[in-house]
Amino acid sequence: MPGWLLWRTPAVFRAFFVVVVGGAFTLTAVFATTATLHVSEFLLWAVLFGAGWLCIELTTHGSQPAGVTRDLLSAWKIPVALLLPPVFAVLTAIPFGVLKQVRVRPGVLHRRVYSAAAIGIADGSGSWLFHRLLPSGVTPAGWILGQPTRAVATALLCGAACTVVDSLFIATAARLASVEASWRALLFNRESLTLDLSETGTGVLLAVACAVTPLAIPIALPPVLLLHRSLNQAQLRAAARTDPKTGLLNAAAWQEEAERELVRARREHRSLAVLIADLDHFKQINDRFGHLVGDRVLGMVANALQAGLRPYDFLGRFGGEEFTVVLPNADGVEAAQIAERLRRDVAMTILELDAGRTVRMTVSIGMAVLDRHGTDLTDLLAAADVALYGAKAAGRNRVGAAA
Repeated sequence: MPGWLLWRTPAVFRAFFVVVVGGAFTLTAVFATTATLHVSEFLLWAVLFGAGWLCIELTTHGSQPAGVTRDLLSAWKIPVALLLPPVFAVLTAIPFGVLKQVRVRPGVLHRRVYSAAAIGIADGSGSWLFHRLLPSGVTPAGWILGQPTRAVATALLCGAACTVVDSLFIATAARLASVEASWRALLFNRESLTLDLSETGTGVLLAVACAVTPLAIPIALPPVLLLHRSLNQAQLRAAARTDPKTGLLNAAAWQEEAERELVRARREHRSLAVLIADLDHFKQINDRFGHLVGDRVLGMVANALQAGLRPYDFLGRFGGEEFTVVLPNADGVEAAQIAERLRRDVAMTILELDAGRTVRMTVSIGMAVLDRHGTDLTDLLAAADVALYGAKAAGRNRVGAAA
C-alpha cells in the first residue's frame, strides 16, 4: 500500500488512527503546559537523541535490508522517558520516526504517523508513571543514585509498561487493518517478546549509566552498536527462512527442518508423517478478486493451518498455493485426524470483502507416512503429492492417503 493511502484502510482503523493521533497531541499539550523545562534537560535529550541517530547511521548502509523490522531505538528512548519530563518522551518518537523514514527505509506515511503517535503515548505514559512514583523533591538521577534498588525496579516496571502499551497499540492497529492477522501471533510472538525484554533492559541500564554521568553515553555506544548489528543479522537470518506473504517457513527452510525431524525419527524409531495441502481453485480467486485478495487468502489459510497443528509440527509454504507439514511422532491414524482437522478449519474460514462480498476457501490434502510410503523426504513428498492429486480428482476439499 504505497504512499498516503489511509483512505483505503477499513473505516474502523481510520477511526482508531484519528483517536490515537489525537490522543498523542492532547497528551503533548497537557505535559507541555504542566512542565518546567531547563536548558540542561534539552542538552541531555540532544545527547541521547544524537546517540540514537549515530547508532542508526553506523549500522545502516543506504537502506534497511528487507526483513529487518526491529531496532534498538527504544534503548535510547527509555532513558529519555525516565530521566526527563514526560513531554520529552512523547515528542521523541517524532524525530526518530522522521529519521527512520529518511535514513533507513521509506515507509507508508500513515503507518509512520500512527507508529510515532502510539510510541509517544506509550513512552509518555511510562514517563509520567515513573515521575509520579518519584519521591518528593528528588530528581530521577538522584533517586537512582540514592535508592538504586527501588529506583531501578520502578524503572524496569515503567519501561515494561511502555513496551506493553506500545505493543497493544500496534497489535490493535494491525488487527483492525487486516482481520486475518491473529491476536496470538501479534501479541505472543516469542521472538518479539525476547526483543522487547532486551530493549527494556538495555534502556534501563543506559538510564542508570546516564544518572551516574552523561559521559557514560559515549562509553555505552559501542556495546549498543554491537547489539544492534547482532539484531540485524538475526533478523536477516530469520527473513531468509521466511515466506514473506504468509510468515511461514519457506520451502528451503521447511525442507531443512523436515530432514532434521526425519533423521530424529529414524534414530529414535518414532513415527512421522508428511502432508501437502493445496488450495482449491486458487486461480479462480485471483482471476475474480485480484492478486491482492489472493495474497490475503494465502495469509488466512496459513493462519488456519498453523492454528490446527501441534506446537512441535512444522508448517511451510512450498510454493504457489501449496503448503507442506511435517508431523513428528504421528502415525497414519493421528496424521489422518490432523489432516482432517486442517481441512475442516480452512473450509470454515471466510474472508469478508467490501460490499458484502465474501471469499470461501477449501484445501485438498495428501498424506504419506514414513516407512509405509517412503524412507526419505523425497519419497514421502512424492507419495503425498500423488495422494493430493487423488483427493482433487475425487472432488477436492478432502484428505487423500498414499496407497
